Amino acid sequence: MKHLFSPYPIKGHTLKNRIVMPALASFLFHEDGSVTDEAIEHYRLRASAGMSMMIVEAATVSPEGIVSPHQARIFDDRFIGELSKIADVIKSEGIIAGIQLHHSGRQTSPRVIKGNPVAPSPLPCPTIKGKVHPLTVAEISQIVVKFGDAAERAIAAGFDLIEIHGAHGYLINQFLSRFSNIREDGYGGNIEGRTRFAKEVVQEIRKRVGNDIPISFKISAQEFVPNGLDINESIEILKILIDAGIDIVQVSAGNDATPEWICQPMYMKKACLAGSAYKIKQAVDITVMAVGRINDPVIAENIIADGKADLVCMGRGILADPAMPRKAKEGRFDEIRKCIACNTCMESIFRSGRIECLVNPVLGREKEMAIHSAVSPKKIMVVGGGPAGLNVAWVAAKRGHNVILFEKNSVLGGQLVIGSMSVYKREIRNLIEFQKRQVKRYGVECRMSHDVTLDDVLAEKPDVIVLATGSKPVLPSVTGINNRIVTVAVDVLADDSPKRLSTVVVGGGSTGCEAALYLAEIGCPVTIVEEMPKLARTLESITRKVLMGKLKEYGVDIKTGYKLTEIKEDGILLRSERDIFFIEAQRVVMATGNIPNTELYNQLKNIDADVHLIGDCLEVRNAKAAIYEGYVLGISV
Repeated sequence: MKHLFSPYPIKGHTLKNRIVMPALASFLFHEDGSVTDEAIEHYRLRASAGMSMMIVEAATVSPEGIVSPHQARIFDDRFIGELSKIADVIKSEGIIAGIQLHHSGRQTSPRVIKGNPVAPSPLPCPTIKGKVHPLTVAEISQIVVKFGDAAERAIAAGFDLIEIHGAHGYLINQFLSRFSNIREDGYGGNIEGRTRFAKEVVQEIRKRVGNDIPISFKISAQEFVPNGLDINESIEILKILIDAGIDIVQVSAGNDATPEWICQPMYMKKACLAGSAYKIKQAVDITVMAVGRINDPVIAENIIADGKADLVCMGRGILADPAMPRKAKEGRFDEIRKCIACNTCMESIFRSGRIECLVNPVLGREKEMAIHSAVSPKKIMVVGGGPAGLNVAWVAAKRGHNVILFEKNSVLGGQLVIGSMSVYKREIRNLIEFQKRQVKRYGVECRMSHDVTLDDVLAEKPDVIVLATGSKPVLPSVTGINNRIVTVAVDVLADDSPKRLSTVVVGGGSTGCEAALYLAEIGCPVTIVEEMPKLARTLESITRKVLMGKLKEYGVDIKTGYKLTEIKEDGILLRSERDIFFIEAQRVVMATGNIPNTELYNQLKNIDADVHLIGDCLEVRNAKAAIYEGYVLGISV
């Protein structure tokens, strides 16, 4: 780690290492823009982790540039005192505090800003759609001034660095790209015209803050859309912006039409944008920050050692484990809880209005979910070694309880093991290994290959019984359901060497799609049959987009709008509103849902005991819910 933890100079500052936490939306702000206690603790905890610099999440420079009611704001002097609370806690930990200045442009909802979004051209956002207001030259000039005003407020609040958000399909990116800018005046056309707005923003900020404050510019160096930015064009843009006054570039990718390149899911390679950073580093003489799926300090070390970038941004990795930099420096790699790129963080801020994490249930709740020693230690019996059972076991044990965990299988992990079989989902195994290490670290006694009975419970005489027995597949009542060619998705995913057979997967939820991809990867001809018009409807949108692309890449045939009516010896019979259809198959995989496994609970209901149900045996959901419930019970039991 000698490269990753080497110092680096930036305009009057010396960074103690090469790790930067980039601006990541937490939305832990009140609707009036004031800072919550949760936001302060969120930033304080991560600032204490041993990185060198933290860039606070995007703060909008103008009311019409808001993307969420809970976004940070910096368009009025009243926000200076609020933001200074965050700057103070970051700097109190001895690191550089930056803040990102942002305007959404067309990439926001009229419901949020109470009007039509603004844009360089009359082209709506590809995802939000709806009418937009093309900016006049006078309005552009006003926004330039607002960026300057915001920069002054940031310095007044105590920040050491200003970052300009020029990426991800937001307003500045919209001007830079021919994908979103079809203007014919001085703010459109060639590179110089499309870069004019960004150039004026940089010049205005430099004029306001002076020459001693470092300015970073975040760019989507590749947009992966027709007429979108590519590396060569981005290099020319950056040369203009360097002359205007930027000192640092953060090399990102993607826009509103290609969000999978903004927040890359587990189906994409680690450090997938490091090559882009390297090409830019070879072409320009400023500090280059790499970003994108850098969730492992070993990967970060290699990026610096190979000269691909000067600094590495480790965002989601530090959300998953706030202490990652310190653990890496001390060589405690086995203790790192790695991000698995499930994109729960991205999904949660839009669905729940605040940031959450699958692997780290404490994220955004650091104070309320702190672990404290138990007042009176108890004997706790945990039945089930899946994500819920493992989490409650180690958290309770850390508090001082005597915890015994029973697992009916020979390995721990439950549904996580099954879910990690596809080559694209192997990172889930990092979570399994972390949970197993925590269980061992805090002295949980594990009894494997033990299917717990009522007699076992009575013999152990625990003070508390935690049932984390998971769920079991539910099968439809159709003719031929017991046919020899029928199996269930969990059994397929649990098989590390399934036979290469022509397969029909019945059920197009996330489990069915993952089973189909797993079989297609090894060369099986696969068809997915789904009664609804859309597959994987509940899956996080970015992950779903990439998963659908993988199914197409592997030639998986998809049939929606069909209902299973019969299973025969050589295939299945389907019916839609218009026709009856037969698909020949050597294997039929049922992925038609699960029901809670409450067999043991039904036996325990009549005994006098403190019994808790968590995870799928309470209600069938996902790993995030299971891990969260396990943690909550672990800190409260």
